[in-house]
Amino acid sequence: VTGLSAVLADLSGKRVEILRETLPKMTRLATLWDPSVRLAGPVFKETSLAAQALSLRLHSFEVKTAQDIENAFADIPKVRPNALLVILSPLVTLHSKRIVEMALKQRLPGMYPTRQFAEEGGLMAYGPLIGDLYRRAATNVDKILKGAKPADLPIEQPTKFEFIVNLKAAKQIGLTIPSNVLVGADKVIK
Repeated sequence: VTGLSAVLADLSGKRVEILRETLPKMTRLATLWDPSVRLAGPVFKETSLAAQALSLRLHSFEVKTAQDIENAFADIPKVRPNALLVILSPLVTLHSKRIVEMALKQRLPGMYPTRQFAEEGGLMAYGPLIGDLYRRAATNVDKILKGAKPADLPIEQPTKFEFIVNLKAAKQIGLTIPSNVLVGADKVIK
């Protein structure tokens, strides 16, 4: 087996820090994640540790189905979070547009795992550059077609990352993004 992973636990701390820089008075953070995804557990743990280090109360919303996502957004207002952090999984990627729409409807600043969410209207995304992963996957396919054994090729981690801020979303929820956060963005959607 070989391949590339888009899920990295150590990105969680950075995502939480960016949220804190954006929302300095943040005290409560909701996280949406699928515990059935093997790599999501370590990511959630790192998110929890990062939140704890910043004295944030973390509220976990586990989702395994599309209905769970709907139910989570019905329950999220009850804990009154200042922001939402979404952990990457096939389920949340498949329902990214709906997740973004529901977060915006609740005027909930969101930090998302990939560019797709920000392009669909989410506030911010920090994660691996997916296009780079596709190019690297093609290199692996080429090696295998030329005779390499998949077992001899390592499972690779992302090496290029991007931070995107969507100012349209910020305006829609009535949030001003601090200039120090904007300066760090690789892309700003206006």
